[in-house]
Amino acid sequence: MPRASRPAALLVLCATAAAALTGCGGPAREGYVAVGAAALSPERDAGENVAPKAGVEFQALPQAAPGSSASSTSASAGTSADVPAGSSGAVPGGTPTSGPGSRPPGGATGGGTSTSPGGSGNPPGTGPGTTPPTAPGGTPGTPSSPPPKPGPTAPAPPPATPAKLSIGTPTRTPTAERWCEQVTVAFTNTGGKAARSGTVSFATHIIGALGVDWATITSTQPLPAPIAGGTKKTQTYRICVESWRVPLGMRVETQKVTATWN
Repeated sequence: MPRASRPAALLVLCATAAAALTGCGGPAREGYVAVGAAALSPERDAGENVAPKAGVEFQALPQAAPGSSASSTSASAGTSADVPAGSSGAVPGGTPTSGPGSRPPGGATGGGTSTSPGGSGNPPGTGPGTTPPTAPGGTPGTPSSPPPKPGPTAPAPPPATPAKLSIGTPTRTPTAERWCEQVTVAFTNTGGKAARSGTVSFATHIIGALGVDWATITSTQPLPAPIAGGTKKTQTYRICVESWRVPLGMRVETQKVTATWN
């Protein structure tokens, strides 16, 4: 069989291709855009999303490097928000999403309420069935009364002061002997301590017939001790001088009384 020329074979192939393209051709189709929600069907009621019949699988996105823009975060958030209600799967990073039969991490209940570990929606120590703390010495829920205030204390008595005697004006009474007389003296202790012992001194003047003071004789007598602090004691003494010192017509007169004590 004679072999056809190469240009003729190429011509036959071109004609065959043109005929095939002509048979498959037709009027050009225009594109369309879906507007509005899908029409209601027996499988979908109004306001309800239809869960996918096949399993939904999400692939984890690569971790964002430090300093990256917030676009990757918003994109991953948008991806998890696109999960249909009622479906189960994993959000980027392998964390299970909420849905029927699923439970958020940490035991939190549905409704977006943040709870503490253990699944309780109340702070530790509160909630139904929890007894409030009891104050020491009181009933539950009742604060204890403050301790009573101490009452005023009596001031301490001042320390006792030493004994201090004051001597009143002596009272003189004449006797049958012109060289003697009775002298009454009052002693008052104005100190805090008692005068336990002491000596009383008498200054006796010898007076002449014309009133001339010829001499002064001093004598001593014991103190009428003890004299307690804040008390008064009166004592009468017989004071005498030598008889030859007082001739006829003269007299004695005790004018001053002093005392020492301890």
